[in-house]
Amino acid sequence: MNIEPFEISVSDEVLDDLKRRLEATRWPDEIPGLGWDYGTNLGYLKELVEYWRIDFDWRAQERLINSFRHFKADVDGLGIHFIHERGKGPDPMPLVITHGWPGSVFEMHKIIPLLCDPASRGGDPADSFDVVAPSLPGFGFSDHPQETGVEVGKTAALWVELMAGLGYPRFASHGGDIGAGVTARLGYRHADSLIGIHLTSVTRPTPYLGPGSRELTDAEKTHMSEREEWQRSEGGYAHIQGTKPQTLGYGLNDSPAGLAAWIVEKYRTWSDCGGDVENRFTKDELLTTVTIYWATETIGSSTRMYKENQRYEWTMERDEKIEAPTGVAAFPEEISRPPREWAERSYNLQRWTSMPHGGHFAALEEPERLAQEIREFFRPLRFMS
Repeated sequence: MNIEPFEISVSDEVLDDLKRRLEATRWPDEIPGLGWDYGTNLGYLKELVEYWRIDFDWRAQERLINSFRHFKADVDGLGIHFIHERGKGPDPMPLVITHGWPGSVFEMHKIIPLLCDPASRGGDPADSFDVVAPSLPGFGFSDHPQETGVEVGKTAALWVELMAGLGYPRFASHGGDIGAGVTARLGYRHADSLIGIHLTSVTRPTPYLGPGSRELTDAEKTHMSEREEWQRSEGGYAHIQGTKPQTLGYGLNDSPAGLAAWIVEKYRTWSDCGGDVENRFTKDELLTTVTIYWATETIGSSTRMYKENQRYEWTMERDEKIEAPTGVAAFPEEISRPPREWAERSYNLQRWTSMPHGGHFAALEEPERLAQEIREFFRPLRFMS
């Protein structure tokens, strides 16, 4: 496998063009007094775009991201970008951590040091990890797939090849959102290579609910009703991304204000922010994420994964289970909150922790708590690896 050092460097031309486009934004109207009920609030987006245009310092954020060790590898014909940070401890466990949408590896920048060097925050150096944080195919600084079929299962196979190329034939895995789907596939198809898996979402796979399955509990019935209601009230983005992502891509790839509106609304709705997105994320954090999508032109290629995933729906068969030991951190404002017994249908569940705070973007929202949970789950598995 060919692996080369990589540095993030967005050209001045891209940044100058971004500023011109922000200055020329043609704003829509809105019905006064509705706040965020119809989507991204006009007043807040104007404030954010003005900050983006005048005060946001991409170069400072670029230096922050480049403070990690970046590489790019040719993995089965795709250029995969990743961060690789070695652990500071007696025997670091290899761990691949996978982001979701609308995230990027930047989502992991707070948690990586906590996992690599737990002693720096008063933890035990024996809990350290060698952390590999890839950009999903079509996201961030990884290549855009030029053919169909690159979904979570294919991505899991890419991660196995990548980790082997880095000298890790067996490794641990953590993920949320799409990253949880990749991690679940790792635990299912590649259990022999996995020490264990840790998730913040257990929406994939759909468990077996046919003849011979145990009766749904009241909590599971409530969960299914909540999911149906969520699809009606919040699932429009997933439907369009899963059906016509190309059509969506033209507008979002052309308008930075439109791109920010599409992404930031999700950070507000899916986080534990109480309706004020800046209770959880700074403007710089929000705009670093949006700028990565803008500079790499990956909003179209990232949303295509929704269509690819829908083409490969995953429902368990009777008596089928993900064999890798599994831990779950259940955050209260995650977009889907199944009960423990739902996860037990499909996973070899070893640990379930109901977290006190946090939502969909757990590594950004609650990095200390999530890092501690990951360390505690994998601690006993170190003696078995």
